Amino acid sequence: MKEQLVEAWSKMLDKLDSWLDAFIINLPNIIIAIVVFLIVVIISRYLSRIIAKLLNRTSLQKSMKNLISKMISIFIIIVGLFLILGILNLSKTLNTILTGAGIAGLAVGLALQGALANTYSGIILSYIKKIKFGDWIESNGYAGEILDIDLRMVTIKQVDNNLVYIPNKMVIENPIKNYSTTSQSRVILGCGVGYESDLRFVKKLVIDTIVSKFDVVEEKEEVLFLWKEFGDSSINFELRFWIDSTSALEVAKAQSEAMMFIKEAFDNNDINIPFPIRTLDFPKDFNLFKGSDTSKNENQKNKDE
Repeated sequence: MKEQLVEAWSKMLDKLDSWLDAFIINLPNIIIAIVVFLIVVIISRYLSRIIAKLLNRTSLQKSMKNLISKMISIFIIIVGLFLILGILNLSKTLNTILTGAGIAGLAVGLALQGALANTYSGIILSYIKKIKFGDWIESNGYAGEILDIDLRMVTIKQVDNNLVYIPNKMVIENPIKNYSTTSQSRVILGCGVGYESDLRFVKKLVIDTIVSKFDVVEEKEEVLFLWKEFGDSSINFELRFWIDSTSALEVAKAQSEAMMFIKEAFDNNDINIPFPIRTLDFPKDFNLFKGSDTSKNENQKNKDE
């Protein structure tokens, strides 16, 4: 047993000596590899900053600019690692690393299908010029202002100031309504007037009121007034006009102001906005109190008896 331990110790020392000799022989290559690695890291950071500045002049999304700069930085570092492995004469190790990376990449791709789908969708959204930061959109039942588009989700801020995070894949696969693609938004308002109203006068009054109260509306032709239906208690109409804003909040404010202006105009001209009512028609010979009078007479007759 003692002889075996001595022999093993001797082999270990020989192995360490061979490693030391190899390290001394390859020391210049190791120093060169370290220098190359430092130079590659410095170059990658420098180029990443330059590319980020150049991309700031383009119309790409912020997330896409960051992605491109990071990908270029990573690519430079990977090239530097290949150079380092070549300097150290580790070509066989390089082949092993590439083989292992391929197998690991396949496994990771299968395990992260959802995350990769969101990442790919995020790249597509970053390239779409009609969807950008600050736009007011509606997607997947949520409406709000786009605050951020990253490689995982789209962040929108709703009217009530709450944030909604929608996965990129859902945004790509479902319809998107962008209210900011044009410089104007349409205000739509519905109302009704009583059947006794002069419809031509009501139409002229509403259009004149909108033209006089909203500076963005300069001509009567810009206001669309449509009678819609004969309702149960009113004749209903729909009013449409444009404002110079794409914000849903501004549209809601304009709708609120239009309601107040129209109500004031109707009050000043004795135009009624009726609420639902029910009219009962009785026959001419119908006596509402007949039944009660009969019961009173019968009760009085019983008392007398």
